[in-house]
Amino acid sequence: MAVQLNHTIVHARDNRESAEFLAHILGLEVGAEWGPFVALELSNAVTLDFASIPAESIVTQHYAFLVTEEEFDGIFGRIQDAGLTYYADPHGKQPGEINHNDGGRGVYFKDPVRHGMEVITRPYGGGDGA
Repeated sequence: MAVQLNHTIVHARDNRESAEFLAHILGLEVGAEWGPFVALELSNAVTLDFASIPAESIVTQHYAFLVTEEEFDGIFGRIQDAGLTYYADPHGKQPGEINHNDGGRGVYFKDPVRHGMEVITRPYGGGDGA
């Protein structure tokens, strides 16, 4: 059996705001609403389904996106244009920097509810990029 991730639910204060934020940064299109969800489909057919829940119920999560070098340039430019604080590390100890782990580039930033977002051009362990 070939097991694949199909979708995951991302908690948000405002599902549309969070979906549009991430879509803008990643250069993607927000999908149609489906029930209580606003979908953002990634190129590998995995969908992030944003759901509005009470702010006090949100537990922050981490989401990492593997992109090409060219896509990274656009994403990083949109992060800077949006005035977002970004980091080279997941603990926020290297603000205003990107990393070069495994021979690629990576950056961390927060979404509107403080989920940790990561964009990398090489998977951990030095494998080929996207």
